[in-house]
Amino acid sequence: MSDSPPPRASSSPLSSSESPVPAAPPPEAPADVREAARLAPDHWLGMVDPAWRGEGPPPAWALAGEWRSGTSGEIEEWRANEEYRPSPAALGWPEPTDEVDEAVQRASTGYGPVEDVARLLASAEVAVLLGPNGEPLAARTPDGHPVIPVFTSPDHLHSAGLLASETVPVADLVGRLPKGHRLYVNPTGAVSMLIETDALLDALAVTAPKRNSETVAP
Repeated sequence: MSDSPPPRASSSPLSSSESPVPAAPPPEAPADVREAARLAPDHWLGMVDPAWRGEGPPPAWALAGEWRSGTSGEIEEWRANEEYRPSPAALGWPEPTDEVDEAVQRASTGYGPVEDVARLLASAEVAVLLGPNGEPLAARTPDGHPVIPVFTSPDHLHSAGLLASETVPVADLVGRLPKGHRLYVNPTGAVSMLIETDALLDALAVTAPKRNSETVAP
């Protein structure tokens, strides 16, 4: 628990209007929570998801739940938080393979902005499957959206099977997208994400000066 934020003591439960449904079975209170209970009897001790980053008190959705310390300083009760959004680690997802994969995981769980995905993609290279004509292979999502699947790491690509592919800068791939298609990032991962082309173009416009300077030989 050394990487987790310290327990938060309070004299009131998570919600004054209704009690969240207790988790079953309740989690085992870690050592730092038991110590906090000893020092703060008859309190609610909040457990914050370690993935939450920010200044000040954490939002309600980052609080996994609360333990209650009795008058003796022992843990007596666990109350789960219905508003809690589990982080990628709490969901048991694999470690992200790269910074784009991490941004996708964090954005999908509410622990990071969606804009970070487009920003990081704009300067990234991705693998794309190739169709019979040598162009990026088009597909459809389960919801019927036309997409071009892309993979941000060899691990994600290899999970798609032994198929022809090429690695290209996203800046070059955007111009090859068929009309109406969007990038579908890491469809073989724990979580995937559709990227709006307009958002990606905006991010590419911001990174264009840097890319141009890198291509100019000294």
